[in-house]
Amino acid sequence: MISGLNHITIAVSNLERSMSFYRDILGFTARAKWDRGAYLSAGELWFCLSLDDPCPKTDYTHLAFDIESKEFGSFAKHLISLGVEVWKEHQSEGMSLYILDPDGHKLEIYSGSLETRLEALKEKSYNGFVWL
Repeated sequence: MISGLNHITIAVSNLERSMSFYRDILGFTARAKWDRGAYLSAGELWFCLSLDDPCPKTDYTHLAFDIESKEFGSFAKHLISLGVEVWKEHQSEGMSLYILDPDGHKLEIYSGSLETRLEALKEKSYNGFVWL
């Protein structure tokens, strides 16, 4: 049985540029690097950059990363000041910033949890929403 998320691997077109973005801008920890890839971590998350031909999607598919609510405002302002591109305006509960990485991968910086989302849905739910 699946017990959780093990790791995330994304295709990147320029390893050094992506390492710099995830390490220097988002604050991930660089752990190892080789000719065609790198391992980074953020908290317990194992994150792999793999040199390849990225094909960013045009749908809502994205990766969301946790941030403490007390850190969200200053971190979001910092990202915007660095010119990080925003791809969507936040519309749900919690604090959230939707950004693009250098290859156009859709990311979200989010302060909240599944529990806070479900609690908010008690007040205002989605069309066709059903509790399971």
